[in-house]
Amino acid sequence: METTWERPYTPGTGRWLVIGWEIVALALLGWTTVQQFDLTGHGIRVLAGVLAAVWVVGSHRILQMGAYVGPAGLRIRGLLRSRTMSWDEIAHVRLHKATHKIGPWEIESGMTVLIERRDGTTVNTELWAQGVDFHSRPKLFKAVYHELRNRHLQAQNPV
Repeated sequence: METTWERPYTPGTGRWLVIGWEIVALALLGWTTVQQFDLTGHGIRVLAGVLAAVWVVGSHRILQMGAYVGPAGLRIRGLLRSRTMSWDEIAHVRLHKATHKIGPWEIESGMTVLIERRDGTTVNTELWAQGVDFHSRPKLFKAVYHELRNRHLQAQNPV
């Protein structure tokens, strides 16, 4: 499916906080690894190079995460993988009230956008009303949801 993909929203500043948090966590991991295994010289340089590469690749993926639309379909980019679906494969784009069950308790975590495919499976998106992109921009979350629904409806009913 060759097409140009467009993210219908700008990423939130919270992504940069996550990237900053990750560099601190990886630096702490590196420091404890050096202390634990008494690394010196070449070992420290290799460890620093590996951790820097992990951070660069992870940061790039964090910045690219999200939902992308194109004339041919929808692409969901996650941290570890991406999914591309044609508009014909999608049955519905809907809001879903996400909850997490911990023992006997259910904890609501807010609204997410869920993709229902024609084969009966569902695909989670990175679009979460309380997430780093939309936490302080609830109107943008609704606008992105409506954009995805409208694109899907237009693909189903071409003019």
